[in-house]
Amino acid sequence: MLKRWIPTRWCGAFWDETGRAGCKRVIVVEPKVRAPLDGGFEPSVLWNREYSKRAKATGEARPFSVAVGKSDSILARVETQLGPETSSWVDTNYRYVERLVKSLLYVHGGHRIIVAGCDAIAARLAADYTAEGNRQFDADMLGTQIFLAPFEVQELSLENMPSPTKGDESSWGRHLEGCRIGFDLGGSDRKAAAIIDGKVVFSEEIEWNPYFQSDVNYHLNGIRDSLQRAAKHLPRVDAVGGSAAGVYVDNEVRAASLFRGIPAAQFGESVRRIFFRVMDSLGWSEIPWGVVNDGEVAALAGSMAIGGNGLLGLSMGTSFAAGYVTPSGKLSSRLNELAFMPIDHRPEGPVDEWSGDVGCGVQFFSQQGVARLAKLAGIAFDDSIAFPERLIEVQRLVVQGDSRAESIFRTIGVNFGYAIAQFAELYALEHLLILGRVTSGEGGGLILKAAREVLDLEFPEISEAIQFHLPDEKQKRHGQAIAVASLPAISN
Repeated sequence: MLKRWIPTRWCGAFWDETGRAGCKRVIVVEPKVRAPLDGGFEPSVLWNREYSKRAKATGEARPFSVAVGKSDSILARVETQLGPETSSWVDTNYRYVERLVKSLLYVHGGHRIIVAGCDAIAARLAADYTAEGNRQFDADMLGTQIFLAPFEVQELSLENMPSPTKGDESSWGRHLEGCRIGFDLGGSDRKAAAIIDGKVVFSEEIEWNPYFQSDVNYHLNGIRDSLQRAAKHLPRVDAVGGSAAGVYVDNEVRAASLFRGIPAAQFGESVRRIFFRVMDSLGWSEIPWGVVNDGEVAALAGSMAIGGNGLLGLSMGTSFAAGYVTPSGKLSSRLNELAFMPIDHRPEGPVDEWSGDVGCGVQFFSQQGVARLAKLAGIAFDDSIAFPERLIEVQRLVVQGDSRAESIFRTIGVNFGYAIAQFAELYALEHLLILGRVTSGEGGGLILKAAREVLDLEFPEISEAIQFHLPDEKQKRHGQAIAVASLPAISN
């Protein structure tokens, strides 16, 4: 288990530089739309805009630049301004930068932070992203686990800040020829489908419970079983594509909640190359195959279905997965782990039980978020009832017209509307595809209606530019299956 970190000293918006509680906020935001069950939600997009406005209004704003990258490339860079270098702004300035940096890291990826324009902020970031710092989880996740490199913070002058490296598109997807298998691993079920020349000839969902299984054979046997059952419906297997929540690099598992029960000491040996072991055991190691994040597949499926690009696919399920199809129709090499992206600036917001951070996407747009809001709505569940079962019951209550259940999905929708505006600042967006068990049934419609109301009222320019897509159940099953099966190209 990772040690949970609960913040005790936030930025100047709630605490002064000596740590005294109750001081006057430097930044205050008042959303025009309040979520029914989450009225204290403080949208990061509004907070950031207000910060920039206030900083410039002082007449003492300073240029600041931050970039994130890997050892061999710069993935993103932002030019901005900081507030005055006075005691009343010190912690507020750091709060702004720290949340911005975390957003860039989980959108673009990287194990390096490069900053220019403020020595004190560079020093605080360097202290936070260590084994003893507040961002210990992120330093370990992004450095040790995902990019297999030490996490580092570097300070440069503004004149020497590097430019982003070009080229973040991949060749995965849209390959439909031949006999293919597509599979998806979720927290409550595993899916597999057999596809011949782009047509689904078999699909199946099997319940499983991988979260806290300490024996990797549970995962191995389950994945292999699904693939074998799909293969029986094909004359041969030409290619295999897979997806699951988590981060996958070169078909290796770098970080995934599905394998949370495997002891950390065994992860490298037992889990990292688990898909290689499955393919070897089936005698398929020589055929084209690949595994990506399930959000990537959601985005690809949506793009293929609607014939549109510049699409962000979001899956609200066990976690909050995301994928992006660029305006040219390609999957990108971005990390797109929006489950860890901060969207709520209040220090007393919901705590992610895995990362220990406050206000991140997973606590709002997942089964965990539904369970959290159910308590606030007055819908009681025994602690022994798993999150998927709680979601099913809440969805059943919506069908019955239960106002408490409806308020849960409206709350998710309001929060989602503000999050969409935040995503639009980091992605070139024309389409937004929403998938996942949380969006099934009437609840999905309530979510999108509330989100659109927020965008229309607060961000009309974004509302006009983005089309929403909520596929029906058949499109979800078959579109996702075809997209994931289409990942690898077959060599001639």
